[in-house]
Amino acid sequence: MKIKYDEEADALFIKLREGNYYESDEIKEGFVLDYDESGNIVAIEILNASNYIDPADLSTVNFEISRQLTEAKG
Repeated sequence: MKIKYDEEADALFIKLREGNYYESDEIKEGFVLDYDESGNIVAIEILNASNYIDPADLSTVNFEISRQLTEAKG
């Protein structure tokens, strides 16, 4: 997973998995899901991110896992 904030565009991009982009769906104004050719979500985009997230919080990301991870199968 990769998270990138573009300050100039005020856009937050969360890449969930590797895969080629195929199409997008704006599920709510400013919230976009990106899909691969099989219909799997590969990324989430939040446009005008500072309207939803305090700009000070965009400089730090906390990631918590509430259970022990197992190795990915495949």
